[in-house]
Amino acid sequence: MPPNQKELAKLAGVSSGTVSNVISGSTNVSERSRQKVLEAIRVLNYQPNLIARSLKTNRTHTLGIVVPDITIPFFPKIIRGAECAARERGYFLIVLDSEGSPLRETDMIALLMAQRVEGILLVTADGRELSSERLASLTSSSPVVCLDRLPMDLDVDSVCVDDCGAAEMAISHLMGMGHTEIAIITGPLTLKNEQERLRGYRQALQKNGIPVQSSLIWNGSFEQEHVARMCQNGLLRPINRPSALFATNGVTGLAALRSLYAVGLRTPKDFSFVTFDEITAEDFFRPGVTSVVQPTFDMGYQAVEVLLRRIGKEKTGSSREKIRLPATLKVRDSSNIPYVMKSKKGPFRQPRLRTK
Repeated sequence: MPPNQKELAKLAGVSSGTVSNVISGSTNVSERSRQKVLEAIRVLNYQPNLIARSLKTNRTHTLGIVVPDITIPFFPKIIRGAECAARERGYFLIVLDSEGSPLRETDMIALLMAQRVEGILLVTADGRELSSERLASLTSSSPVVCLDRLPMDLDVDSVCVDDCGAAEMAISHLMGMGHTEIAIITGPLTLKNEQERLRGYRQALQKNGIPVQSSLIWNGSFEQEHVARMCQNGLLRPINRPSALFATNGVTGLAALRSLYAVGLRTPKDFSFVTFDEITAEDFFRPGVTSVVQPTFDMGYQAVEVLLRRIGKEKTGSSREKIRLPATLKVRDSSNIPYVMKSKKGPFRQPRLRTK
């Protein structure tokens, strides 16, 4: 016979009501009691009857998350954080992959709604295809929290890093190494986070008196072949080539770095390089790649917390939560300068970075 809630209560040393509250996800339980019940669930391998419970309570204790490409290591880290937070609160997490397609994204959201999930975490495939009206029609009974890739002009709960500040930090690092000719290659500018990273690039240059040159701004995509063509046919040509490059995401950065190596350039000897996000198989790159590192696990974890708070409010009209987490810069050899850079006015002096 499978264990029941009375046996859980006896093993945990709490009342049956406390067990019921923990399993239902109620917040009216002390953390100590909740941990006792969760430990008893693990020991007895308790499996609740989700169908019976959902019919009785009209709740499924299930959340969903849709990501654009689960093969990119960045997204499984977010999923791990979200799954951890969901599990701690008695929820299950369904993971779906939109494969970067807005049409498939719509299908995945519809599938989650059919499964009666109580809320959805969404990393959008394309900001152009997602409007407030469309999202509302897709998720009429379940709240949504957007992560990382935020769609434009959409008033929704969201969790991401301070994209502008993080990009400014990366460019300030390159300027501190003596660079003034710094190129940037972005992902799709239909996404708000990509626009914010471009804004951080501009701000860093302007704050330190360096003109922003449109010829150094390259609007890329998440398609590696497209980025490779941009680099090899324009950005990396010998004439007027910049001394440093900043990529605003890991997918674009990986394509740019491969292109850099393909034309015979090396970091940091010929080209200093910094990317937003850790690049896939970073340990295989020599020299190591300087990266803006996002707190991916925390992003997923906090997104679930925001989603559950929204579920608890039951009203979508209340003010939206917009959490912005700090990123860190992990400096490796790809952005070091193996020689002293000098200007006509004398040795370059590292700019004094402004703090907020």
